[in-house]
Amino acid sequence: MSTTTILLTISIYSILLFAVTYFTSRGANSDSYYKGNNTSAWYVIAYGMIGASLSGVTFMSVPGNVANTQFSYLALVFGFFIGYAVVATVLLPLYYRLNLTSIYTYLEQRIGINSYRTGAFFFMLSRTIGASFRMYLVVNVLQAFVFEALGVPFIITVSIFIVLILLYTYQGGIKTIIWTDTIQTTCMLAGAIISVYLISDSLGFSFTQIFAEVKQSKYSQILFTDVHDKRFFLKQFISGIFITIVMTGLDQEMMQKNLSCKNLKEAQKNMFSFSVVLVLVNIMFLFLGALLYIYCAKNNIEIPKKSDELFPLIAIKYLGPIAGLVFIIGLISAAYPSADGALTSLTTSFCIDILKLDSEDKKSVKTRTIVHIAFAILLLAVIVVFRQINDEAVIQKLFKVAGYTYGPLLGLYAFGLYSKRIANDKFVPIICIASPIICYVLNANSKAWLGGYEFGFELLVINGFITLCGILLVSKNETKMI
Repeated sequence: MSTTTILLTISIYSILLFAVTYFTSRGANSDSYYKGNNTSAWYVIAYGMIGASLSGVTFMSVPGNVANTQFSYLALVFGFFIGYAVVATVLLPLYYRLNLTSIYTYLEQRIGINSYRTGAFFFMLSRTIGASFRMYLVVNVLQAFVFEALGVPFIITVSIFIVLILLYTYQGGIKTIIWTDTIQTTCMLAGAIISVYLISDSLGFSFTQIFAEVKQSKYSQILFTDVHDKRFFLKQFISGIFITIVMTGLDQEMMQKNLSCKNLKEAQKNMFSFSVVLVLVNIMFLFLGALLYIYCAKNNIEIPKKSDELFPLIAIKYLGPIAGLVFIIGLISAAYPSADGALTSLTTSFCIDILKLDSEDKKSVKTRTIVHIAFAILLLAVIVVFRQINDEAVIQKLFKVAGYTYGPLLGLYAFGLYSKRIANDKFVPIICIASPIICYVLNANSKAWLGGYEFGFELLVINGFITLCGILLVSKNETKMI
């Protein structure tokens, strides 16, 4: 596949996004940017959220990581489904009842201003790192297969994508992203489905043989029963529930899309339908991963050192130009949602939670634009730094970081929702900083201290529990509910 073809594909896709931006951002105001004027159709959001949830992590890292984790990731996915049900029935009703634009405003009303700003800070930290991880994964592949050959430095490649995302999101905000997400989801799913077909066809597998071959392979094991193993199915399942609660229900980016629905009922329809489809899509990506490794074994292809590079290697170098084109389209569609929603939600949180901006005057709009640009620069810097230190599958690193940064949010909301006590607000920031540090020390010494036990994604739950206990210890036995 020629470099010219790839560049042309990127250009056409980008032009399509800007065409959508033109129509969706006309007459946009602050309400459009923050909440989409509360006119978004639930089924459009549900469909678009598939691509936003998957991004490049699922597109490449989930298939590539099959060799290390087999299908144990499926237990995590089933946990996702339960987590989405909790978000739909517990958190969404709360956000709609309080008519929130930033979901962290709840923390101010329930606990206090310090808790409010602490929650917003941990979201901004989590989303900045998470979005950078996702975008790095995609841009790094484009750099290796396209831009490096042209002599373009990595920082320039990242900057090009960041600037494009900045341009199509700065005005329309969430109203634009809801529609661009639908294009990205379509291209990403089409890329995965066609790739499965082309790999199967190359191997001579019929539709039924795909299932038989994958089932008989060493990659299809779902249940791991050793409690010390990171892949232990119960740890994976419980972690999946809480990962979804924090990375969707307590995440401004994901909730900002849901809060743009016309009402709570439609937002819940979106969440339930989206969760069912997402389980099926993740299963498809696991099958894709198994097929990639089977393909390598049958064709004596050396496995890359970094598992995230497997899918692009096979698609671009071995399966022919059609497979390469399909992969590139899917890859590009994974690049944009890695950062567009993050930029909008980070800007929203900073403007509303930190700067207390929520108006349409020229000064507020100008400030919002400056904040939007500043976060784009921050994402660029983190991506460049991450490239220097990445040494494992991004899906593993992403959830590992989430365990540290989203844990305090889990503890804050657990206290607010399930305790009637009044917290000593001034101590909350200290507790929320101390909890991840304690978890880091615990994780680093778990084998020695806990008889060989290794923490997996359940570290998130422990982090949240430590935060909750800390807040309870400094709270008063008085009632406060909202």
